[in-house]
Parts: sequence; C-alpha cells; structure tokens
Amino acid sequence: MDTIPFAIVGFDLDGTLLDTSRDLGVALNHALGTIGRPPVPDEQVRGLIGGGSGLMLRRALALTGGDEGIDFEALRQVLVAFYGENIAHHTALFPGGEEMLGDLAGMGVKLAVVTNKPHGLAVRLFDALGLSDRFASVIGGGTYPLKPDPAALHAMVDACGGGRAAFVGDTTFDTGAARAAAMPCVAVSFGFVDAPADQLGADAVIDHFDALIPALRTL
Repeated sequence: MDTIPFAIVGFDLDGTLLDTSRDLGVALNHALGTIGRPPVPDEQVRGLIGGGSGLMLRRALALTGGDEGIDFEALRQVLVAFYGENIAHHTALFPGGEEMLGDLAGMGVKLAVVTNKPHGLAVRLFDALGLSDRFASVIGGGTYPLKPDPAALHAMVDACGGGRAAFVGDTTFDTGAARAAAMPCVAVSFGFVDAPADQLGADAVIDHFDALIPALRTL
C-alpha cells in the first residue's frame, strides 16, 4: 500500500526530527559559564530539553545551584543569542529521517513542524540544514501558546489546507497537545523523552523512522 490515512503529518523538532542536543548543550553551558556555574555533562543535557529554552535553563539552574539572585530572563537571552549564532554545528536528522520525509512527500502528504523552539530559530535551523523546502508549515514558539496547548496544532492543519492530520513527538508536551487537538500521535523512543516512551500517551511508539509509515497506517 502506497498511501497512509493522513493528508498532513506534523512533527516536533527537538528530539523528534532533529537531534539538537549537542548544540543546545553547548549554548546552555555557555550561558551557565557567564554566571560562574559548572557545565552540565553531555549525558545529562538530553534530560533537560523539552518545553522551550526557559524550562531547559530552569532545570539546569536547579542542577547547578538554584536560581536565587539570577536575572533569569537576561540569562535566557544569553543562551538564545549564543544558540542562534551556533545553531547547526552538530545538529542532524535522526537516522532514517531523510528517507522518511521523502517517502511521505512522495505519497503527497503535507509535512509540517510545530515546535516550542522560538519560530525564528526553527526557521534558521531548517535553513542552515537545507530542509526548509520540505515543510508546508513551520510553527514555532512565540505565535501560539506553547505545547501542550493544542492551538498551534490546529493552526498547522489550517496552514496546510485542512485534512486529517497526525502528529509525531517525543515528550508529554507533544502527546498532550495532540490529545487536546483530538489528533492521532506517534511517539519516538529515541528522542528527549520525559517519561518512558510507552507511557507518553501516544497511540503508537517507534524506535526508528523506518517504522513511522507502518505505524501511521495502523492509526
């Protein structure tokens, strides 16, 4: 069978389509260094990602001494500015992503992204990786309430011209938004999961992108 029962497939960005952990970790540790905090080890950074830059930074501050006396918003801006200038040194699609996007596009499926990453950074990252033309819509943080609010997922469907949609993500922010939008959801176990993958509340869980299209056919 060469089709799936969806006109639109939307994706989260960080930890779902792209492994951004190393570039985010470098930016996070740069910001922490400006206030004399120790760096967060690489193996711990993945567990801090999810919910936007502010939540990642708050988690890192909690690990390294708390946030008392910290100008949090100024520090977050330091993080975001550094990340924006160093956004794609290590970031890449997860294994199988290139083929999966091509296969979905070949079926006539419209591809979209809804991320809590600020919209400008999401666009800059896709431009840097040469992926921007793959997506009919990219919706980043700053225009709609952050996931798990479903507003951005509804906007994604509208931007793609309507039709049945599914969403793919890696955290409870994603599955919660999909559930609130009454949209089938697939979770990826290889992302920055904030709970065991089979406990995220998704309709299906995959361990590699070569399993996504078969999973979508079952929903």
